[in-house]
Amino acid sequence: MQATKAAIQKITGINIATPKGFYASGLHCGVKHKKLDLGLLYSVKPANAAGVYTTNQVQAAPLKITQNSILQEGKLQAIIVNSGNANACTGKKGLADAESMQLQTAQKLDIPSHYVGVASTGVIGEHLPMDKISAGIEKLVLDSELKGSIDFAQAILTTDTVSKNTAYSLKINDINITIAGTAKGSGMIHPNMATMLGFITTDAAINQDDLHSALRYAVERTFNCITVDGDTSTNDMVLMLANGMGENEELNKNHPEWELFLEALVLVCEDLGKLIAKDGEGASKLIEVNVLGAKTEKEARIIAKTVVGSPLVKTAVFGCDANWGRIIAAAGYSGVKFNPDAVRILIGEDEVVVDGEPVPFSEEKVRTYLKSHEIHITVIMSEGNGNGRAWGCDLTYDYVQINASYRT
Repeated sequence: MQATKAAIQKITGINIATPKGFYASGLHCGVKHKKLDLGLLYSVKPANAAGVYTTNQVQAAPLKITQNSILQEGKLQAIIVNSGNANACTGKKGLADAESMQLQTAQKLDIPSHYVGVASTGVIGEHLPMDKISAGIEKLVLDSELKGSIDFAQAILTTDTVSKNTAYSLKINDINITIAGTAKGSGMIHPNMATMLGFITTDAAINQDDLHSALRYAVERTFNCITVDGDTSTNDMVLMLANGMGENEELNKNHPEWELFLEALVLVCEDLGKLIAKDGEGASKLIEVNVLGAKTEKEARIIAKTVVGSPLVKTAVFGCDANWGRIIAAAGYSGVKFNPDAVRILIGEDEVVVDGEPVPFSEEKVRTYLKSHEIHITVIMSEGNGNGRAWGCDLTYDYVQINASYRT
């Protein structure tokens, strides 16, 4: 990618409604005991929409509703989200409940029902308390200020300990446009989507087909490169809305500033993906694995995802153990062919393996480094020019405790 990051600026005071024409809201309707559990995102104008969805064969009712809605015109104008209940594996009633959420939101906003996306997250296999959700939808009040976005970001959380937000601005045709995002995700996180929801808004005008390809490109290099526990959920989706209210010349793959837009979108998704990995259930450390010199970028990402997803690597990081054998073993079972006798491994800045063999290093120094909250592992090969990254977290006692009592 040839774009320069200097032309892309991160925005402080970030919120999902920062791009022009977007509003958000969130409240407590009673699906969860106390915390906010119902959110609404709205665009003044119908927006071109793109979605990337879970690869799990079992897909929740709201996901199906949203996919079908986007297929009709390629547009969305609102997204209604509940947390605390996934509305997954709930049969015909679950599908009817998702349709009811869509219809009631559409009527509230006076827009066509297929302009409303639906998302749910939480416990699988329980029917939604539709009386509470219906009452909540009626009480939602849209807000373009920070509070509405904060409430929305809080309303989509389940076991997350923090909300996850980011935004960037850039110039297209000398016009300022903004890309913002919010996400949830803490457990059941694995490459190829997981129990996570991501929502991205932009006021850029962008060609419908190219919006889909841009989102797929960004997701493959970010959200699909995070893992917490190797489980893939039934409800995952990342939705992107582009309402064109920035009034730039329409972006497409042939536009001279396409690469700049694509880089900004990757930065938004990367920020959110890293926040999800860092907030893994019970996690105390973010782990980033960089693989350099693989045959291809795709193979580098596969190796990186395998290493960061290894339970033994994750527990070694938790225990501050410089057990590099677990790293090279994970790379070896990644399914990617490489010459193990030409591999270098670094933990932080310290080389621990050169040409596939151990080299002297200070155990004390590396152990001290592994006590940090952010850990970098680098695997260098001699196969080609493919580089890739993946993010995850350590595996702690708290992860077991959280998931052993999730329903209670």
